[in-house]
Amino acid sequence: MIPSIDPKPPGKRLIKKMSTRTKWMILAPCGLLLFSFGLTVLSEATHQRRIGEPAQVWIVLGLYSLVLINGGLVMFSEALRFRILLDVRREARRSMRQLLRKVNTKSSGKSKSGKKQKALPKQIDRD
Repeated sequence: MIPSIDPKPPGKRLIKKMSTRTKWMILAPCGLLLFSFGLTVLSEATHQRRIGEPAQVWIVLGLYSLVLINGGLVMFSEALRFRILLDVRREARRSMRQLLRKVNTKSSGKSKSGKKQKALPKQIDRD
């Protein structure tokens, strides 16, 4: 009998369980670091070109730096997306709370000013 294997890799399940805030807190600094490192490698590639190294060396370094820069930008944009999602959710919750407060105050205001409420029966202590 063949055991059933989950087609998703374990890392994907771990990421899915993470909160949006955690994803944002991890991706933003990693994206910035990757972008910065890519710029450093790019400056090294231009330095290699200026000192007269063979084209193969500085072209490979330049391509590597482009991969790092673009990867950092993608990671940072994903972090930005998660941050915007957090802000939108917070605003939606805030507006829902304000709406509920308005509805509750209007419904309690109607019962006091409009019709008379029935008095609740008093409890009598029977000893």
